[in-house]
Amino acid sequence: MQRTWALALLSALAHGPLAAADSLPRGVGPEFAKFYTSKSSFTCISNPSITLSSSQINDNSCDCPDGSDEPGTAACSHIDSMSPEQPLPGSVTGSTNTTNALPGFWCANAGHVGSYIPFMYVNDGVCDYELCCDGSDEFAHVGGVQCENRCDEIGKEHRRLEQERRQARERSLKRRRTMVKEARELRRRVEAKVAALKSELEGLKTKQADLQKKYEEVERSERNKVVKTEGQGGKLGVLVSLAKARVSELRNALDDVLDQRDDLQDRVEQLEDILRKLKEEYNPNFNDEGVKAAVKNWEDYAAGRASEKKSDLADADIMEMLKEDGETSGINWADFENPDASDVDVVYNWEAYLPRPVSDFIRDKINLLRSWAVANGILADNRGGGGESRLVTAAREALDAAKSEFSSKSSTLEEQQRDLEKDYGPDDIFRALKGKCISSDVGEYEYELCWIDRTTQKSKKGHGNTNMGYFVSIDKEFADEEERADGKSLGKGERMVLRYENGQGCWNGPNRRTDVWLVCAEADELWRVTESEKCVYKMEVGTPAACEEAQEPAAVAKDEL
Repeated sequence: MQRTWALALLSALAHGPLAAADSLPRGVGPEFAKFYTSKSSFTCISNPSITLSSSQINDNSCDCPDGSDEPGTAACSHIDSMSPEQPLPGSVTGSTNTTNALPGFWCANAGHVGSYIPFMYVNDGVCDYELCCDGSDEFAHVGGVQCENRCDEIGKEHRRLEQERRQARERSLKRRRTMVKEARELRRRVEAKVAALKSELEGLKTKQADLQKKYEEVERSERNKVVKTEGQGGKLGVLVSLAKARVSELRNALDDVLDQRDDLQDRVEQLEDILRKLKEEYNPNFNDEGVKAAVKNWEDYAAGRASEKKSDLADADIMEMLKEDGETSGINWADFENPDASDVDVVYNWEAYLPRPVSDFIRDKINLLRSWAVANGILADNRGGGGESRLVTAAREALDAAKSEFSSKSSTLEEQQRDLEKDYGPDDIFRALKGKCISSDVGEYEYELCWIDRTTQKSKKGHGNTNMGYFVSIDKEFADEEERADGKSLGKGERMVLRYENGQGCWNGPNRRTDVWLVCAEADELWRVTESEKCVYKMEVGTPAACEEAQEPAAVAKDEL
């Protein structure tokens, strides 16, 4: 590297068409030195078939199609210079080149940073200190202009700024390492919560199954019980009351059936009378197939009716069934409603005299019989007025609570698992920023960026907020812009870009979206907001989260020779 800088320094001191034996022609950069080593001849860099004498270098005459014979003058400034991204010439074979093989006039800028300036700037009477601080581009002193060498002071200031940038970057990287630790801890907590929820759900699943079984048992047990109420004469009295109610329901139903039967009988008699008249009065000579078919069907129907078997159940028998309680043939329920309590107890407690295994077996069978009786309306369901017993209510509420808790924790588990699958960038770095927002005032609006959430435009005139997009993904794009003096710029290189889409719709336009371009910085700051096209916004943001992602150019500044 010292050899390179020595060559650069010598090139800056060269003033003749061809410098001394160990020097290079004026304007030749270190990387092109190999093309200018011959003392007697020169071959055009991109056109090796053209050979010139060494005296033709920097003679202010453009002899090479690629302008390589004039590295230190503006004679070939009309030829476009090679872009820095192009490969260096040297492997080019005899092709005609309309692009300048050199990127520009080389200013060694000893004490600072060497750089190229456009050929058109050479001897234009302007001191371009920001590019050529040593003044070597104005060697001809056109118009009496003499550019002093200011590289010492400019280089000193440059190194000071570079030192500040390095220190700021070190602080930014330190902050990023802290954020990475925070992000890892936050992820660890989510993972621990997921594991705990899975374990809890397994327990809740078992608990829910047990409570379901218990609820069914309690409900079945409670339904099998016959309620003893005041004034009903014990258990047998309850059964009598239920039977009485059942008989009353059946009697009412039978009465309704009789009414429906009488109504239908009247309708049948009317229809039969109509068909009978049709048969007697229709003209058999009138060839109407529909009438003939109707008469034939009536004759078949009348023959069938004549042979029908009459019901043995007379209306008198049915009316006997419909008599109210206490009438001649009714049931006197009072005889059964108040039996002797001791007799009932004997009926219900006879199993107490049996051996335990036999008693348990009989009790189970009786419970099954009771369940069947309850299901068929023979026994009470133990739910007076449409309610349920306190035991059933408690069992059901416990089961519902377990189901609700299981559902809630399942939803939480799904949410946490989605969070683990979400892209939070390299090292999960944006997990440490989740829930935080930064903002900046731009004209009549305040713009806000909420990390991994949304971007918002807020009116300062009280016109409400406008959603500019929800976070959807993290991408990378190449930024190509000049560095600003304050350092608050994207610069050149690959940058991380956060995509925010599906914001509020524009008037006669698409939904708003925002691309958030990130660059390494010491603190989270929203620098600029621009609208590149209708309803498409670009935010430039500095943050320690982007430090390791930013591809900064390699440092060129070296110690002064």
